[in-house]
Amino acid sequence: MTKTNLSLLLVCLFVYNSFSQSPILTPKDFQTVAIDSCLSWMRNNAYTGKDLDNYHAIGLQTLKRSLATKETQTILQVHETLANWHGYNGIFPPDSVVYHSEKVLEYQLLGNDKKKIADTYRTLAIDYINVRKLDKSQDVLFKAIALYETLEDELGLASAYRTLGSLHQVMEDFQKSVDYTLKAIPILEKNKKYASVAIAQFNLIIGYGELGEFDKAYNAADYCLNLVKTKASEEIFIPVRAHSYRGEVYVKAKDYKNALKDFIKAWELCVANIGEERCATYRTEIGQVYLLQNNYKKALEHLSAGVKAYEDKGQSSIIQQYLDLAETYAKLGNFEKALFYKDKANANSQKALEDKIANLEAETIVKYETGKKDEAIASQALLIEQKSKAQSLIFAVALLLGLLLLSLLYFFNKNKKATKIIRAKNAENELLLKEIHHRVKNNLEMVKSLIALQSAQIEDAATKDAMIASQNRVQSMGIIHQKLYQGNNLGSIEMKDYFLNLSEGILDTFNAEDKVQIKCAMDHLNLDVDTAVPIGLIVNELLTNALKYAFPENKKGEISISLEKFKSNHLKLKVSDNGVGKINGMAPKGTGFGSQLVNLLTQQLNGKMVERSEKGTLIEFDFLIDTAA
Repeated sequence: MTKTNLSLLLVCLFVYNSFSQSPILTPKDFQTVAIDSCLSWMRNNAYTGKDLDNYHAIGLQTLKRSLATKETQTILQVHETLANWHGYNGIFPPDSVVYHSEKVLEYQLLGNDKKKIADTYRTLAIDYINVRKLDKSQDVLFKAIALYETLEDELGLASAYRTLGSLHQVMEDFQKSVDYTLKAIPILEKNKKYASVAIAQFNLIIGYGELGEFDKAYNAADYCLNLVKTKASEEIFIPVRAHSYRGEVYVKAKDYKNALKDFIKAWELCVANIGEERCATYRTEIGQVYLLQNNYKKALEHLSAGVKAYEDKGQSSIIQQYLDLAETYAKLGNFEKALFYKDKANANSQKALEDKIANLEAETIVKYETGKKDEAIASQALLIEQKSKAQSLIFAVALLLGLLLLSLLYFFNKNKKATKIIRAKNAENELLLKEIHHRVKNNLEMVKSLIALQSAQIEDAATKDAMIASQNRVQSMGIIHQKLYQGNNLGSIEMKDYFLNLSEGILDTFNAEDKVQIKCAMDHLNLDVDTAVPIGLIVNELLTNALKYAFPENKKGEISISLEKFKSNHLKLKVSDNGVGKINGMAPKGTGFGSQLVNLLTQQLNGKMVERSEKGTLIEFDFLIDTAA
């Protein structure tokens, strides 16, 4: 060990001993201490739950000093420690955790450690779930999975699958949540990651509970608790959450006696480990069960304490807890308090929707979500007007009328909340569907490229023509999926624009832009995907055939395409050219596969085909479309 290193070690030991004897530390005590020593102190004290204000100030001071050094790893570690501290202590909004986690990722991406980058993506996905930025969570989670697969990191993949289970749980796709979790658990068990296995049971408890498979949910909770007891006894908070989640399942099963036991057990375990003040939020669950049991005094005692704890922590997202407290006050005859907490619940519900709208707007669907926002504002204006009338009536009418009004408000809000959740879910589904079409288009482009590469190695002209025809067929389908994810309507294709794009691609394939002109004389017409794909393949075949045979010896010509709808359920397609036409007695050219494909697709669309050879070739189709589709 060099003299310099020895001196540094002695300084650190002195600092550590000095701090260990000081009951309260302030930022001033750390102004001249080495940043590494400050960081070490922050890590050692991140999970004590003591002196939170000073810890935060010390952390921000250390971060400021580290930024001045411009040392990437040091800055990264300070952000990471602050993110962990924010997440553990819960006295700041979850957005604080996200901020520091995003900074960690920003600095990780400056390096080349793919494992750390993948782990940071997965951690950030969890943080995004906590603030309900589900699209962002899914995006970084897929990036993590791609890296884990590249690294062949089995444990990383298992953790990502488990997080996917949590994401789908929040998205209320509980079957997928269970499926992904069950995919992760065997890998975690094989690697003896017992704490992670226990935490994974949370997804199963909630998922099976929502699916109505209560016995499976209870078994998952029992397995979780037994696993912690026998193989992960150091995990003091897993049993707390396991009891809490199982209590929620008991509530769904209307087994209020066992629900109350689990909720009380969760609260008591939490208090035993970190104290009453930081565990009071668990009392809202206890209060909820007492409310269901019509024990309103007990319900009020626990709900009041729990709601106060949420408010003291600055958590403004609670809704159901306010509704439960409002209902409790109503049952006890205190309608002024009931309306007060009902207002709070409505305000939080409105804020949650507005936050959701802002998040979706940031993801380039402003037009779609703005309409919903206007509807929400109009609905809220109506609700405010009704509440104003209700408050006036409360002071002028008897107790019975007040109870009736409160009941009406309760059910109105319940239906309104369900509608908002469905609308937000639809927006998320639209994003996912666009991503699917994007990926299908990319996959078709890859297939097209592979065919092109293969055809470049082929010398036989007939085989090469067949490969080019296959390439064009793949392209015709790829254009459809491209139009779907680029357009505003995920359910239909604008056919004129599609034909023009398809024509350009085929002309380019045959290098015939200067020889043949393709015209599309038709009005704008939207068709569903199931109809557009076969029609696109038919037109592709006819254009390909015309370019190959209708204009020999570099003869110039013109091809016309038209598609129109008539009689509400009929489509008429015409493809014509002014080429040489068919010569009587001459055998058809080519393999005949294209003609077979056109006939099969025509049958699929309940159509009839008529072909004429007059000054070229005209092929006309009459399709009978399913109006119920």
